[in-house]
Amino acid sequence: MARYVVDVMPKREILDPQGKAVLGALPRLGFDGVTDVRQGKRFEVEVEGEPSDDRLAEVRRMAETLLANPVIEYFAVTGDESADEPTEGSVEPDETTDETEGEA
Repeated sequence: MARYVVDVMPKREILDPQGKAVLGALPRLGFDGVTDVRQGKRFEVEVEGEPSDDRLAEVRRMAETLLANPVIEYFAVTGDESADEPTEGSVEPDETTDETEGEA
């Protein structure tokens, strides 16, 4: 199985209200010195077969067509051998946690 990561970010000239909200909250939480925050999206895409240039091109077409809006976002597609391995300091969802918890 081939696995690819698509990272999508708003273009610099596009306003990023979510990033600005995070930027405003960080100092209130004691994180000083942060000068900018941009919030994006990450997609992990698994496709049948082994990694290849054709599959990479297919995932790029997916990103251009659906995963990103090329008018206001840019994206990068990379092969990923370790998408299911958490990085140091990451928090994995707890299988016993109800994701709808707290909703009315």
